[in-house]
Amino acid sequence: MGEDMGRAFDDGERTGRETGGVSRDDRGKPERALSRLVISVDARGSGRLGMDAKIALREAMYRAFHEACDLVGLLPGELRHEDRGDGVLATVEPSFPATDMVGVWMDALHQGLRAHNRAGGVPLRLRVAMHAGPVVFDARGLVGRAVDLTCRLCDSEAARRAVEEARADLLLVVSDTLYRTVVREGGRYIEPEHYARRRVGNKETDEYAWFLLPGRPTPLPESAPESAPGPGPKRARDDAPGRRPAPEGESAPGHAERSPRPVFHVRGDNQVIQDNVFHGPFTGIRKSAGADRPDRPDGSDGSDEGGRPHD
Repeated sequence: MGEDMGRAFDDGERTGRETGGVSRDDRGKPERALSRLVISVDARGSGRLGMDAKIALREAMYRAFHEACDLVGLLPGELRHEDRGDGVLATVEPSFPATDMVGVWMDALHQGLRAHNRAGGVPLRLRVAMHAGPVVFDARGLVGRAVDLTCRLCDSEAARRAVEEARADLLLVVSDTLYRTVVREGGRYIEPEHYARRRVGNKETDEYAWFLLPGRPTPLPESAPESAPGPGPKRARDDAPGRRPAPEGESAPGHAERSPRPVFHVRGDNQVIQDNVFHGPFTGIRKSAGADRPDRPDGSDGSDEGGRPHD
């Protein structure tokens, strides 16, 4: 079946060349851009392999890819793909349920990777990205912003780092749109609660995506679901002017451990209160009348008997 799929894509490409570089439908009209599921697959570490190992890696990748397609029941006309050296770029026709690709197809691909890696030989570890959007075909392959975004999700630093840190055989990254419209609805082998929301930056791309390590818990801490990450609450630096250096044995202000006793600084008419927590209503602090004041010879605090300052 895998050879049939490749042959179907080759036929479409040849037709495109014969009709001026744009694929045509049965009536000879240029093919319209339809919303299709786009899949980008990339094999990790192929650049460090010799020629024989590269060939073995590609064979294992395509075998796992097409076996998953066979299991999910994809027909030759429902899938088009093009070779990317150490990866595959594919699109699925709108008539085929995207839920089957996110769920059953991914599970079959995962099992195929595990079987290959248990058998020994060249290790195979894949990053897979999915997104859906308008796609058209020309003589050279798949065209559309949906294709661009899918490839950038797959090739992002966040995806590479997730695979390395987890030492996983397989990572799936889906766009925020695909997560909200397909993954979150659930289905066979779909586990929305195991995805982690992460921000992805790659070339012109700067948006959220959802990460899944099949068979494992959430791969990365989940980001805030509603707003883009920004600077956190400002914290005064320990060396900022007016900050009291932490005595030996105490933690610096802003850390979990604090001085057990309150610290007050009184300078002239200004009171500086540092590293203290007040519970209940707080209206202010007034210095008692008659206290020593180096800036007032009479020792007064500049207020009358009622505590109100003099004019």
